[in-house]
Amino acid sequence: MTLATTLREALDLGHSRSPILIEGDPLDRDLDPLHAITPAAVLVAVVDRTEPTVILTVRTETVRRHPGQVAFPGGRIDPEDDGPVAAALREAEEEIGLARSAVEVIGIADRYRTVTGFEVTPVVGVVPPDLVFTAQPTEVAAIFEAPLHYLLQPEHQHVRTVEWQGAPRTYFEIEWEGRRIWGATAAMIVNLSRRLALVA
Repeated sequence: MTLATTLREALDLGHSRSPILIEGDPLDRDLDPLHAITPAAVLVAVVDRTEPTVILTVRTETVRRHPGQVAFPGGRIDPEDDGPVAAALREAEEEIGLARSAVEVIGIADRYRTVTGFEVTPVVGVVPPDLVFTAQPTEVAAIFEAPLHYLLQPEHQHVRTVEWQGAPRTYFEIEWEGRRIWGATAAMIVNLSRRLALVA
């Protein structure tokens, strides 16, 4: 079974079995119900290597939201975007210079709501291994690849708890070569791992 085929099968939301998924940040219930949810999309770009990897970025310290954090390329869905796939591809092109034509879009993974008011749609795609990326300097401090197999292993997906705004907050965290992948990005990886486990 090819990588693309495996991913497509895992993303079939009509699968007869459904894993227990993380729908959003534990504190999303505290959002003002009158505050509109902002739709966003990220690109989970899987590099088709002998050992597949996933492209991740480190956000600059100057961006307004989540400075310095590890993230998938992505952002809000603009009115001119033709849905989450178009938005994810546009953002990846803008942030890391990944040409839209280089991405074989596999499908849409499970949405994730953040405590900051975003509903994020992960768009999964496969890209060739010989691409050169260019970071958008005001948004992206670094671009790196992490092994897909490593990220998907439950033993690397650690549950952490901290106190935030007077209440405990639980989140997932994955460490890879000194990089801390946590929050929404880690949760989306965990959800993908749970879907892929059904077709393993």
